[in-house]
Amino acid sequence: MGISLGIGLTNACDLNCAHCYRPQGAVKHLDLADVERCLAAFDVGSVNLGTGENILNPALPDVLDELHERGIKTSLTSNGKSLLELDSDRLLRLHDVEVSVDFPDRPSMDAFRGDGAMARATEAVRRCAGLGLHVTVLAVMMRTNWDRLADVAHLAKSMGASFRVNVFQPVHDTDLMPSWDQFWDGFRLLFERTSLVTCTEPVVLAALGMQRDGGCGCGRKSVRLTPAGDVLPCVYWPTPATTLAALEPGSQAAVFESPEFVACRSVPEPCQDCELVATCGGGCPARRRLVGGLNEPDPYCPLKGDKPVLLRAELGPDLELLHASNVCTTIVEAV
Repeated sequence: MGISLGIGLTNACDLNCAHCYRPQGAVKHLDLADVERCLAAFDVGSVNLGTGENILNPALPDVLDELHERGIKTSLTSNGKSLLELDSDRLLRLHDVEVSVDFPDRPSMDAFRGDGAMARATEAVRRCAGLGLHVTVLAVMMRTNWDRLADVAHLAKSMGASFRVNVFQPVHDTDLMPSWDQFWDGFRLLFERTSLVTCTEPVVLAALGMQRDGGCGCGRKSVRLTPAGDVLPCVYWPTPATTLAALEPGSQAAVFESPEFVACRSVPEPCQDCELVATCGGGCPARRRLVGGLNEPDPYCPLKGDKPVLLRAELGPDLELLHASNVCTTIVEAV
C-alpha cells in the first residue's frame, strides 16, 4: 500500500495567518530532484503537497507531472491561490484538493487571513468542484472559532465540499490553542450537525468509543518532508529524524527506526495502564511534546475533567481522502 508522504515544496505564502505552522524566515523551495530523491528512499502510496502555497514554487508543475507519471495519488492543500492558477489538466490529475477556510463568514475570514481571502477560497472550491474534483474545506480549531466549525461545515456543503478539522498545534506559540473545555465543546457542537466520515484524532476517537484501526499515521505510516529538507514523523514535530541530503534509496526502514520516529510512537508512562490506551495511544504525540512533554498525557485527555468525556457521532459516507491516514484529523459531512 505504501506510506503517506507529505511534501512541503515551499514555505512561501502570500498570506501570513496567525495559526500557520509553516517555517518562518528565509524562503525555502524543494525542486524536482529533491522530490525524486525522497521518492527513491520510501515506498510511497500517496503524496500531499502542503505547508506553503505551492504555486509560489516554480517546480510545482514538474513535480505534479512526475507524480502523475509514477501513478502516485496526490492531493494539494491551498488557500485558493494554487487551485485558481493551476491549469485544468493538472488539477484533474489530483486525487483530491483542500481549501483552507476557518470562519463561516467573509468579515471574520478576511479579518483573520486578509482582505479577499474568503472570496478567493470560495472561488477555488467552486472551480474544483465544477471540474468534478473531490474538495474538502479545511479549518483549524482555535480558541477563536471552536464554536463556529459546524457553520463552516455547512458552508462547505453548500459548495459541494466535505469538511476537515485539525486542532491548532502550538508550533510557534500557544495563543490560539483551545482550552480543554473549548476543545470538547467544539467537537460536541460539530458532531451535532454533521456526520462522521473518519477520525484519526486519538483522544476524540477514545471519546467516541471507536476502534483505533491504526489511528493517526504519524511515526507509523507517514513521513513529512519540509521545504528545508528535514524529514519528520509528523508535520508538527519540532526536530528532524534525518535530512533529505542523508537519504539513500531504500532508507525507509532505517528512518522509521530512528529515535524521532520511535519517540513519535511512544506511549506516556501515566497512560500505559489506562482503559483508553488501546484507542488513543496517549493522544497526539506532537501535541504532547509541544505542550507538556512527550511522556505526559495529551492535554485534551478525555479523562482529565470531572467525569469522562463521551461523544456521539452519526456515521457518514465512506470517502477515500488522502489526509485521513497521515495526520491527527477529523473529516465530516454536514447534514
